[in-house]
Parts: sequence; structure tokens; C-alpha cells
Amino acid sequence: MEAPEVVLEGIVFGESPRWHEGRLWFSDWGANQVIAVDGPGHGEVIAAVPSFPMCIDFLPDGRLLIVDSGRRRLLRREPGGSLVTHADLAGETDTPWNDIVVDARGNAYVNSIGFDFPGGEFAPGFVVLVTPAGTVRRVADDLAFPNGMAITADGATLIVAESYAERLTAYDITPSGDLAGRRVWAATPGDHPDGICLDTEGAAWYADVGNRHCVRVAEGGAVLDTVEFDRGAFACVLDRDPDRPRLFVVGQEYGAETPGPSGRVVAFPAPAPGAGRP
Repeated sequence: MEAPEVVLEGIVFGESPRWHEGRLWFSDWGANQVIAVDGPGHGEVIAAVPSFPMCIDFLPDGRLLIVDSGRRRLLRREPGGSLVTHADLAGETDTPWNDIVVDARGNAYVNSIGFDFPGGEFAPGFVVLVTPAGTVRRVADDLAFPNGMAITADGATLIVAESYAERLTAYDITPSGDLAGRRVWAATPGDHPDGICLDTEGAAWYADVGNRHCVRVAEGGAVLDTVEFDRGAFACVLDRDPDRPRLFVVGQEYGAETPGPSGRVVAFPAPAPGAGRP
């Protein structure tokens, strides 16, 4: 593939990219900000939340949801810009909350890695369902560092990246919003998938921090494409342009001292535009 376009630099710790209403949105966990990108070099700060992690997604009506892991709650941004509590997550765990994806009915799936990272002793993670009314219930357990999540375009399947298990794991979404039929969607041997997204051809992209790349895989695990990044690739998302689709990748140097913020957002040409959620 072609060399990527640099979209934004100077990010402290970029994560959780989303394509929404024609713009790229992402979280800078290190700066405690949610940022919307209007064009190369132009980012607008939408919200500030002192949390790490701090993943985002959108309700069907366009309101932003923010995982405030530090205070163990899910926040909602109202049309005027105020942040209110959408759901209290404190009753489920005192370990970090991580990624979020919202379905077409407004059900939010939020995962916890299950242990303090870095430095904590490994324990399995899980996924909770947060209903539009703000009630919380656990719907999946025994996940080996759950990371990025995506929902297929038909709303029938939730896919979770299990970083420590080197695989993408799928569940059927039942009419009640519960998860059933757990199965391996794609093994990723040698890779530890982080953020993920889906495209209109039924493939998934996943980002890999340690291997500094993003990989496009088909269900079953066949590798279709790979793009190389010049630093750790933490997450990726596709735009919805059918004529010139792009894969946006956010990442930074990780595990080494750097003289300043090393986070960057880049855009690669992609074979197909985004589908499903996020």
C-alpha cells in the first residue's frame, strides 16, 4: 500500500478512533481529551475527562458516550456540551474499564481487562451490557485481556479482540442484548490484537502495538492485507467513503523514553469502507 498521510501529530496517548458524522474522533488518554479532527493538523477538543483509559462511542441519536475508567462510570455528553452520568460501573469491578461499542438500539457493550495493567497479576476480563436506561449486567466472562470490540452491520454479532489469547472472538447478540454462541472468529498467531473495525466486505482490521502494524483478516483467519506503522499501532477505524476509503490508525511509541509526545494519527488507503459499529 501507499505511504500513509499524517493527519495529526503531538498526541500524548491516542486511542479509540471513531468515524462519526463525516469526522474522525479519538481519545487522547494522555491529555485526557476527546478530539474531533476536521482535517490534517486540525483537531477540536470536544470534552475533557481525567481518565486513563477513556474510550468512546456514540448513541444512535449522536450523543457521545465516554468510558470514565478512573471514576468507574459511563458518561454521556448532552447536546449543550455538559457531561452527565449514563451508568454507574462501580458495582462490577475495581479493575480498569477499557473499550466500548454501541449497537443500533442504544445498548452499550463495555469491557474490563480484569486486572490492573501494567504490573498487576493476570485475571480474566469480561463484558457488560449497559442498556439505554443505564442498567448494567454482565454478558460475557473469561476473556484474555479484552480490547477492541465491533458489531457487524446486521447487528447480529459482537467481535472482541482478546489480546493475550491472540484471537478475535465472536458472540451472537440475542434479542435481549445478551451474548451467546461464543466462538473464535479469527486466530491471530504472533499478534496481539488491540483496537478493531469492520469493513463492507466482511473483513476485520486489527491494530497490533508490538508488531507496529494493522492487519486485515477474513472470518476464519486468512490474512488479506497488512499496513506497517512507524510506531505502536493501538487502534484503527475506517471512514465510510465508498470511492476513496481510508484506514485511520492511532498510535505512539510505547515502552521507551521519548523526548515528547509521540502520538500520531495517520490514514492509509483501504480496500473497502467501514461497516457496522464503531
